[in-house]
Amino acid sequence: MFRFVFLFVVLGAGLFAGTQFAGHQGYVLINVANKTIEMSVTTLVVFVIAALAGLFALEYLIKKALSASSATWNWFSVRKMRRSRRYTNEGIIKLLEGDFKLAEKKVTKWAKHHDMPLLCYLVASEAAQGQGNKELRDKYLALASEQENSELAVELTRAKQQVRECLYSEAFDTLTTLKHNHANNAILLNLLKTVYIELKLWQPLIDVLPQLLKTKCIDKDEKQRLMQLAQCGLLEDIALQQGSEGLIKHWNGLPRAVKKDTHLVTCFAKQLIARNADHEAFTIVKETLKKHPNAELYQLLTKLKVSDTHPVVTLLENTLRKDGNNAEAHSAIGQLKLRNSEWTEAQQHLEKALSLRSSVSDYASLADALEKQNLSKAASEVSRKALSLAQQ
Repeated sequence: MFRFVFLFVVLGAGLFAGTQFAGHQGYVLINVANKTIEMSVTTLVVFVIAALAGLFALEYLIKKALSASSATWNWFSVRKMRRSRRYTNEGIIKLLEGDFKLAEKKVTKWAKHHDMPLLCYLVASEAAQGQGNKELRDKYLALASEQENSELAVELTRAKQQVRECLYSEAFDTLTTLKHNHANNAILLNLLKTVYIELKLWQPLIDVLPQLLKTKCIDKDEKQRLMQLAQCGLLEDIALQQGSEGLIKHWNGLPRAVKKDTHLVTCFAKQLIARNADHEAFTIVKETLKKHPNAELYQLLTKLKVSDTHPVVTLLENTLRKDGNNAEAHSAIGQLKLRNSEWTEAQQHLEKALSLRSSVSDYASLADALEKQNLSKAASEVSRKALSLAQQ
């Protein structure tokens, strides 16, 4: 548009000058390399305007030609990119269907023409993993890592594959490298949770639970379950490394809210019993049962290796005075009576416990108590009930 305006202005100026100097055209002489060109000023002006118009026209034609060539090139490029996208989409479907070989073939065939080759190589890596070809899998991951902004996607894919193959130590190294810059990534946190559990890294698991809850990777119930798992695992580790003294010291240092959890009290008491600290275990179980009656803790009383069971029996008898329908207390005292060869009392307590709820172990203990009293027929019937209950 500017060029047309320019030509119009020049042409207008020439017409104006021509009317002003009509009859006085002037004279122009050009001498170049022994060649002489003569013309009037009007002819020179017309020549210059014609030359400019010719140059503009030539420029226009060249641009049109280049534009057509570029459009043709772009058309071919877009066509290749569309085809690549189509093949990639088909490859993803095949990956989900489990046809790993075809999935790999489709996503890699036009990967170089895709507007996001990273996606193609990651899908190809998963397909190679599905075929069990680790060398090819790592090759595609290497190609993916050459793309821009690929670190997170590539390393998360690598970690998923390592977890899938149960290479938890390698996955731990991969995820630990990422964690510094992507601490709130939900996929990373979920993978870390799995790795920590499998490697029994209980303290790191405890530390990551608030982030897992914050990013909604787990709910409150799952957090509670994982906290119990981690704390119990930590108690076991400390017991193995430091014995009962170190275990008690660790327990005393825990927050009060943690020590109120009856499941953790059970774990703590079991570790004490395993290390012959039965009196300490009885003390913690007794104090907990006073505030929080728990079936598992009642049964744990029967596992105590103490020379005198009188304090334990007294605790259970006091419990039954307050609640005569406490099935677990009846079961526990029945088993203790059985251990002390008090067959009749054992029978009575076990029958009461079974009248309140069914239990294979109580049926087995009752059969034993009956057998000791030479009540073989009754013992056989109870044994059949135990067997029937066990098979359900």
